[in-house]
Amino acid sequence: MSLRGKAGLVGAFTMASRVLGLVREMLHSRVIGGGAAQSAFVFAFTLPNLARRLFGEGALTGAFLPVFKAELEAGRRDEALALARSVATMSTLVLGAAVAAGIGFASAALAWRGAGASVAEPGRTELVLGLSRILLPYAVFICGAAFGMAMLNAAGRFFASSFVPCLLNVVWIGALAALWFMPGLGAADKVRVVSWAVLGAGALQAAFLLATLRRRGMALLPSFRGWGERKVRLVWRNTGVAAVGAGAVQISTAADQVLAQMASPWAAASLSYANRLVELPLAVVGTAFGTVLLPAFSGRFAAGDADGARKAFVSAARDMLSVLVPAAVGLAMLAPDVVRAVYQGGRFGPEDSARAALALACYAPGLVVFGLNKALVPWFHAQRDVRTPVRVSLWTVGANVAAN
Repeated sequence: MSLRGKAGLVGAFTMASRVLGLVREMLHSRVIGGGAAQSAFVFAFTLPNLARRLFGEGALTGAFLPVFKAELEAGRRDEALALARSVATMSTLVLGAAVAAGIGFASAALAWRGAGASVAEPGRTELVLGLSRILLPYAVFICGAAFGMAMLNAAGRFFASSFVPCLLNVVWIGALAALWFMPGLGAADKVRVVSWAVLGAGALQAAFLLATLRRRGMALLPSFRGWGERKVRLVWRNTGVAAVGAGAVQISTAADQVLAQMASPWAAASLSYANRLVELPLAVVGTAFGTVLLPAFSGRFAAGDADGARKAFVSAARDMLSVLVPAAVGLAMLAPDVVRAVYQGGRFGPEDSARAALALACYAPGLVVFGLNKALVPWFHAQRDVRTPVRVSLWTVGANVAAN
């Protein structure tokens, strides 16, 4: 299958996932609204997403996949699987310890404040801490799923990895549909139900990917051997460098959330709803190409075909821009209409729409550069150059901090 065909397959499933995500957001806005409870959920969900971008689809995957792909291209399948098992075991232990520490901290903070997660209508801080205890374990599941997706993508198997995000949306929609018939339930209780649904969906995603890997003869079994091997050390060294940039970006994102929480009870919710709309075209096009470009670039560079890699990049960039430029213009110009059509209703009123629309109009032009970034980062990672994206990320974070 050609690069465009693979991107089309990933894009089709990503589109299905994003359509389900759109339905999910339409329900979510009407059931939860755009107030303090939603802002607390957004902030609590930022924490596992930070881990996902570091250990899942971010620094670790970007450092692991080129080395894993090179082993497969050289016909060393057993060595590739041994590498994957060692890295996956180490990362799971590290992430599990971090999650346990986070849950312990949140529990201690709740006890210190004299409030528990069972309080019907807690303050924002108490709600954030309570939701964090539920959502933090999601990081382990989604990072395991992302690691499995990287292995399947490297082996040229894009179906399962593209389908997995749909599972989260289906479970989330089911929880919101149930809450629709519970209008008397408080907003805090509703976001707790959604948080438990997200955690269950993460477990389902990880189980599906692990089962798929086993069927493909790539069972991701725990391994405590080979941790000191040269290629394992290479993966972790590159991960460490890439994590500086990825971590800085995620810390910057978390800082955005903190500032939004300080600015107003509704600010984080408005930014989140706007960002969801920007992610629709970005994921369908940018993420689809980014998913297939890293293994494609890695394979070409491993074979010494730099010219082929350049042609693939130019073709992908051209195809991406042909969609993202019109999408950016359309979202910026039609932001109020788009937000009203998607979100307004139930607990999400006209004032919530106006706030989210302003944020969407500001976010929309970034679609073009966000999309190109999805193609540029794999270009460097495929050559095992993680330092260049890190330097760019640090400059970007500096600019964001200054603007904030």
